[in-house]
Amino acid sequence: FQYVSFCETFSSPKSFSTMWKWILTKGALAFSHLSCVSLLVLIYTVSITCNDIGKDMHSAGVTNSSVVVGRHVRSYNHLQGDVRKRKLFSFQKFFLRIDKNGKVNGTKSKDDPYNILEIKSVEVGIVAIRGLHSNYYLAISKKGKVYGASEFGVDCKLKERIEENGYNTYASSEWKHKKKQMFVGLSANGTPLRGKKTRRKNTATHFLPIVV
Repeated sequence: FQYVSFCETFSSPKSFSTMWKWILTKGALAFSHLSCVSLLVLIYTVSITCNDIGKDMHSAGVTNSSVVVGRHVRSYNHLQGDVRKRKLFSFQKFFLRIDKNGKVNGTKSKDDPYNILEIKSVEVGIVAIRGLHSNYYLAISKKGKVYGASEFGVDCKLKERIEENGYNTYASSEWKHKKKQMFVGLSANGTPLRGKKTRRKNTATHFLPIVV
């Protein structure tokens, strides 16, 4: 009965047109309400998600900065003030020694007490090398002379670097010759080389630190 009444109500073309207008109007209104609700739900969800992500990023940022700071402090403490007892064995098969008079040369004797050295980091990448028994510091003068200094000074600051072959080089951190670094080096007969004639790639300047 209700179905017949409904059909009869909209049996005329005018009534049928009215029915479609009603359906479209009500449908659009319902859809607009639904869209607004969905949009509000979506905005609320995105807002909560972004807020959570922001908190996570902030926490991660704090954590990472703490790690970086901690790592920096640990590296700083390790590099500055670090003391090592070593023998420096040259590529030329000599142990570098500083005798009781401050003379620097090489020896083949591994038991020579004057080849025991104390290597101390005074700045990041900069070391001071002292003869443990002679109490003289390994030094390079402005003119490139390698000698033993009785007191620590600018000549005693050496740049320590590990080369590709695993050996270390030691260059003056203060002085250069024609804008080129001057290195500690031993010749084929164990005598110290003039810094002006040394180069990083020259194996005469390469030393292997041996733990004492």
